[in-house]
Amino acid sequence: MDLKRRINFHWQLFLPIAGVLCVVFGIIVWYQYHREAQYRTEQITGQLDMINRRVIRAYENDQTLRPFNQFIASYFKDSPFEDVRISVYTDDGMLKYSLGIPIPYQISPQSVIDQLESGPDATYMRHLSDDGRVYLTASSGSKDGRIKVLTGIPYTDEIDDAINIDGEVWLVIGACLLFTLIATFAFTSILARNVILLKDFTYRAVSGGTFTGLDKFPKNELGDISREIVNLYHDRLEAIEQIKKERKAAIHAFEEKARITRQMTNNINHEIKTPVGIIRGYLETILGDPEMDAETRTRFLERMQSNIERLTVLLNDISTMTRLEQGSDKIAVAKVDMYELVFQIDCDMEANHLAGDLEFTYDIPLGCCVEGNPGLLQGMICGLIRNAALYSGGSRIGFRLISENERYYIFTFYDDGNGVAEEHVPHLFERFYRVDTGRSRKQGGTGLGLSIIKSTVTIHGGTISVHNRTSGGLEFTFSLPKWTGR
Repeated sequence: MDLKRRINFHWQLFLPIAGVLCVVFGIIVWYQYHREAQYRTEQITGQLDMINRRVIRAYENDQTLRPFNQFIASYFKDSPFEDVRISVYTDDGMLKYSLGIPIPYQISPQSVIDQLESGPDATYMRHLSDDGRVYLTASSGSKDGRIKVLTGIPYTDEIDDAINIDGEVWLVIGACLLFTLIATFAFTSILARNVILLKDFTYRAVSGGTFTGLDKFPKNELGDISREIVNLYHDRLEAIEQIKKERKAAIHAFEEKARITRQMTNNINHEIKTPVGIIRGYLETILGDPEMDAETRTRFLERMQSNIERLTVLLNDISTMTRLEQGSDKIAVAKVDMYELVFQIDCDMEANHLAGDLEFTYDIPLGCCVEGNPGLLQGMICGLIRNAALYSGGSRIGFRLISENERYYIFTFYDDGNGVAEEHVPHLFERFYRVDTGRSRKQGGTGLGLSIIKSTVTIHGGTISVHNRTSGGLEFTFSLPKWTGR
């Protein structure tokens, strides 16, 4: 309710300024009016004073007043002073000379309408005469005080117009004041526009609306400040929205990481339970049968050793995966010559029988240097070779550089085996994912090999993908950053 009764800001700004202008304007007009009225009165009374001084001068020079009277009659003919009356009295109140009807020596105070001025030389007043007419009279005395001269003229409309300001002047003054108020209203409207627009912006911001009046702010400092406020608000909204998106993404990433961690924990438990259960079963069998023949005991111990080795490989793969995920920013990188790295792997292949019966070929140019960790890159390539040896079912594998750009080398690793069904391709890099669970377990696979390979490429800043070759087998394509010499 208070908001409805509150005066609009434009009027709050306009009314005080208009009030001050009216007061100042009124003071100036009042001062000028009184000054003009005084000036005009002095113009009339000055004429009367001039007549009085001439009469007193004639008296002092012992001159007759007849020529002067004739001059007055001709000089003021057809003027407001045409009916001027002059009376000369002695100090004892005797009328010595009179032009026109004599003016009383002592003017009754009851007949005085207003005292215009009073001083040592003359007294001016407006009074009502015996004939019922209003006269403007000037009274002066000689220096010796022996005579008193009274000069008066009828206070006609013509005299009143000569003294008072014309009514048209008030119209001009009123028009000037009105123009000033209109200009003030327009000026305050411009000033208030910023506040009104900001109020609209605030209302829309609070209510969730859209403010579209940014271009309506005036092209001045207040408009610039208003636009900055609106832009800062929009920037803040964008920042808050960005923070919400980042927070949502962070929560999603955290939840996804927790999900993956739970899934990985369950898979690890499942993977560990199998070899541990087998080892426990053989161990209980051996302990429970002291009379077991040596051949059977040896066969059981060999199977226990095989599962222990499988468990060891699984734990090593889990350790590697954990190190890649949690220590991605701590791996040491150096200049790695890919030709020398693959050459060394090829030289050691016969001794460690890494590729099994597969023929390994490579095509890496000399001086092909990447930025990475030598141990991780060697483990990645050996992992690809081991994976092909275990599951490809082919006879040849190859590794070569296929392209490069300003920042990366693009490599490919392929085999000529059987490949996999297309529905399995998108899942090959998932942890513990097996195309053939029974066959993989039998061959010692942990289901983490390709996941470790992808993590290794990712931690080096590259990307990796896999697809079935048209001629048979799988092909892995991955990128590694070039050595920049840092």
